[in-house]
Order: sequence, then structure tokens, then C-alpha cells
Amino acid sequence: MPKVIGIQFKGVGRIYYFDPLDFVFESGEYAIVETVRGLELGKVILGNHEVPAEKLEAELKPVSRKATERDLRQEERNNELAKEAFKFFKKSVVECGLEMKPLYAEYTIDRSKVVFFYTADDRVDFRNLLKILTPEFKSRVELRQIGPREAARAIGGLGGCGRELCCKSHLKNFDIVTMKMAKDQNLSLNTSKISGVCGKLMCCISYEDELYKELKKEFPNINSYVKTKKGDSGKVISVDYIKRTLRIQPNPDTMPITCSLDEIVEVRGKNQVNENGSN
Repeated sequence: MPKVIGIQFKGVGRIYYFDPLDFVFESGEYAIVETVRGLELGKVILGNHEVPAEKLEAELKPVSRKATERDLRQEERNNELAKEAFKFFKKSVVECGLEMKPLYAEYTIDRSKVVFFYTADDRVDFRNLLKILTPEFKSRVELRQIGPREAARAIGGLGGCGRELCCKSHLKNFDIVTMKMAKDQNLSLNTSKISGVCGKLMCCISYEDELYKELKKEFPNINSYVKTKKGDSGKVISVDYIKRTLRIQPNPDTMPITCSLDEIVEVRGKNQVNENGSN
């Protein structure tokens, strides 16, 4: 099996595999690697280890070398220069009257390239913008459009739950999120209520989906009929998977009753079979 190390850039996002060659890396160290952007500094998240070849999505690129203290100081300096470069970029976008939202700037570790990131609803003709930017910097200039989720990760912020955005704090990959997942979790189907700051459906809906699928197996189906230890019986009209409770309605003329899942002693009716096949 091929030997690899796992590297993450800018402290967030996906972990990429590289060939460590003869170098031995420990988690927490830094490496210099060649990427599509150029020569970059990345943090080693996974030290030397082996992975099955079928798990590799592309041909492994070798690391260039281990990062030195000088490289780390250079990266700090690059980050400061990138802030100044971004100010000029933002001002130039306004001067050109372009329909694009500047996000941030990055230098490669050797400062051979400065990359400006932005979002836009449509394609942008930035040829005139490049004519302004190129003479200002002694590096190659590149403009890169990214999607709303990547933009939210870059900028950061708080989600509707009051915590730091998942994509900024711990989420490595963006998975597919569907309205069916939201429905299965008994969430509001109003997209404005279940969308994140990026305007897309919240990522937590996707990575919590598996948990709700497991919880759902323990519950009677909606519209099935149940009986409790106390002798109450009625049709299941709603469930709360997290609180492990159900609301049942004895008959159309009475108020619903809330009971614990543990109180259910009998499930009957047309929909009495759960997804796992139990009664």
C-alpha cells in the first residue's frame, strides 16, 4: 500500500494526501508542497501512514520538503502582505464597477503568485481589472471565483444555532444536502429557515442524517396507532427523535397527548411496521 501524509491548508477544509518520499512527518508539523496554485505551506494532519490504493482519488504528488522556521515566518509575512493586497483589490473592483464580491487574497509561500478570491452570480469580465492589478504587484496575479459555501468557510461567522459555522470549525468536505433529509428530520421545509449564511441548505442537515435514520427505526410510523403503559391509545401525529417523545391523538375531538417512546407497549394499524421491519 502507498505511504502518504495528510495535509490541510489554511487550517480548514479537506485533507489532501501527498507522497512523503523519504521524509518522516508527525501530526502538527508543516510541509512545503506543490499544488495547482503553486508552492504552498500546509499543516500535516495525518503523519506517515499507508492507505489502500483504491482510496486515492488521483496520482500522489510528492512533498517538496519539510517546512523550516524561516518558512513559517515567511508565511506570517505573506499573510500580512495579503491583507494589504486585498485592500487594493477591493478598491480596484469598485473602480471598475464589477458585479463581484471580493473575499480575500493569498500569496504562495515563495510569493511568485498572489491569488484573489471572489464570488459572483454570473461570469465576470475582469480583463480591465487585471490591467490595474498586474502592474501593482511583483507577482503573477490570478483571480479565482469560488462558490457560496467556500466563501462562507473563508469568511466565517455564526450559524443559526449561535455556534461557529461548521464549515469553518470542523467540516472537511461539503456533502450533498437535500430537502428529503430535512423532511426526515422533521425540520421546517421553508428554505429560508433551514439555510445557512451561504444561502444553501445547512450542512448539519447532511451529517446528522445518518443519526436520524437510526433513531427513526425505533419509532412507530406517523399515522400508526399505539397504546401506552398507562392505557392511552391513539394515532401518532408527530414525533421528536431527540427528546424521544410522540404526540398521539386518541380521537379527532380530543387534544393530543405527549408520551415517551419508552411508554409505548403496542403498535398496530396499517402502518405498524417500522423501517427496520419490526412491529
